[in-house]
Amino acid sequence: MPLLGLLLFTGVASPGLAEESFSSEQVNLMASACANCHGTDGRLVGSVPTLAGRPAAVLEARLLAFKHNETTDATIMDRIAKGFTDEELTALAGHFAAIDPVDDDAPGSEQEPQQ
Repeated sequence: MPLLGLLLFTGVASPGLAEESFSSEQVNLMASACANCHGTDGRLVGSVPTLAGRPAAVLEARLLAFKHNETTDATIMDRIAKGFTDEELTALAGHFAAIDPVDDDAPGSEQEPQQ
């Protein structure tokens, strides 16, 4: 029984049980890579989808689908998503979901989040 405790403690027995967490600084750094296409804080208005304020489950499912080649409508996101772990993509989904989609300081910021 002590061996099982040691394995659980080190995460060897079941890697799926060991949930990775990231600091806000780490998530902000990962999210900064998204700004080139999706705008600062994921609020870009235009042909690239807005990320801010979308449900985390929707963003996570979409990001994981890109990473695991489960979607056919990717332009570059399939390649970008492969550079992140599943846990990092989950953290990014939560990050963008928590951002208010309306930037009160931007002119014309009445945009609704995309579903």
